[in-house]
Amino acid sequence: MASPLEQLTAASGRNFPNLYAARELTARRLAERRASLAELPHDEDVSLVLMGSWGRSEVTSGSDDDFMLLVQGDARMDVRPSLAEVKTVLDRAPGDQGIFGEPVSSRRIIEKIGLEDDSNSNLSRRMLFLLESCYATREDIYDLVREELLDRYLDQSVKHYRPPRFLLNDVVRYWRTMCVDFAGKERAGPEKWGLRNAKLRTARKVLFAGGLLPVFQCATLRADEMPAFLRASLAMPPVDRIAAAFLQHDAPDPGGRALGAYDDFLGLLDDESFRAELNAVTRESSKASAAFAEAARLGKELELGLLALLFETDSLPKLVREYGIF
Repeated sequence: MASPLEQLTAASGRNFPNLYAARELTARRLAERRASLAELPHDEDVSLVLMGSWGRSEVTSGSDDDFMLLVQGDARMDVRPSLAEVKTVLDRAPGDQGIFGEPVSSRRIIEKIGLEDDSNSNLSRRMLFLLESCYATREDIYDLVREELLDRYLDQSVKHYRPPRFLLNDVVRYWRTMCVDFAGKERAGPEKWGLRNAKLRTARKVLFAGGLLPVFQCATLRADEMPAFLRASLAMPPVDRIAAAFLQHDAPDPGGRALGAYDDFLGLLDDESFRAELNAVTRESSKASAAFAEAARLGKELELGLLALLFETDSLPKLVREYGIF
């Protein structure tokens, strides 16, 4: 069966060569990673999860190997494989700081939603795990924890034909957190300002929209239908979730323009010189950068297409008005 992106290609007449190429590269490299990582000693309750461009099926030549060692249940530091062992296999693993620098307890990301114990890192891990991740080892543990997390969001308070507000609010909260964190990182130093800014305009919006749209789609479902729908939808790359929404709401042309702009950005991001220029851009030098100007233009084109979907189609504007703000 054709993917939603392939269906949008046919409906809009717009091809997405860079997204398709990235999917092929992701599939090939993911098979290699899984084979190599499977040789490491593994505890029965540990799944190695790949995040970011791996979860979006958008691996390019510049992609990092962002990963999470997910422990089912309570956290402990003496897990197998260890962080050091994983990094002997992955080419471009992240450092030991931030959200990828320690084993992650499934109990913490599931049970500590909201209130003081839900730290910035815990929110980020939970949302990245739910919205843009894929398993590298122990698919059974990965699937089980995702099901437990969705069950937590879809509790008895969920009503028929209404978006699950608990999940909706957390998806929106994470988007706003990414925006606030961007400003915080800028105050901490100018490093990678241009690349972070460009990704906030593009890949981060795809992450947000790829979570928001399936949640709104739950307004057409009974409560008992929502878990299976969200499991299937969130198993797809975010771009497919977005493409499916454009098709469902009879908006293939703005869908083609929006994801066409994102496709163009992904192709540019795969160019070493373009990426290097973005990496070097600061707020002060951004107006003189052709690479930054093009990234900003493509980000705006993506945004305009998403806004057309949310505010100019049949039923989505009512849902956004009723549930998206208050």
